[in-house]
Amino acid sequence: MKISTKGRYGIRMMLELALRYEQGIISLKTIAKVQEISEKYLEQIINPLTKAGLVKSYRGAQGGYTLARSPEQITVGEVLRILEGSLSPVDCVDYNNCSRSDYCVSLSIWKKMKEALDQVVDNITLADMAKEFIEKNPNEAFFRCKN
Repeated sequence: MKISTKGRYGIRMMLELALRYEQGIISLKTIAKVQEISEKYLEQIINPLTKAGLVKSYRGAQGGYTLARSPEQITVGEVLRILEGSLSPVDCVDYNNCSRSDYCVSLSIWKKMKEALDQVVDNITLADMAKEFIEKNPNEAFFRCKN
């Protein structure tokens, strides 16, 4: 299974919102510049995250975005499922409509893969990512988290 550009950029955008959570509203232009992602592309990514209630949107000249919940309460798994859909390696894990499922040996492998992936992404929060970013980039993090 591969995570698409939409999922990867969405995680980066959410990390940026987590790093700046205490600052309040952040413009998409700022996120695009810092993360080196097209603002137009971020506009497409932010909509499903807003509709799903992970991000709050504010209009106007001073408008922008902020996380709807604290970074500790949002997991990587939530973000990826909103942007990517199911994280199953094959459809038959999600839809038990295969005539071979009763005796399919491969199905147990696919289920174990999904369980392992879910275990990872559902136990990493945006706060965990922000902490790791700060540890790996102390100088850059200082300016991002304080300005």
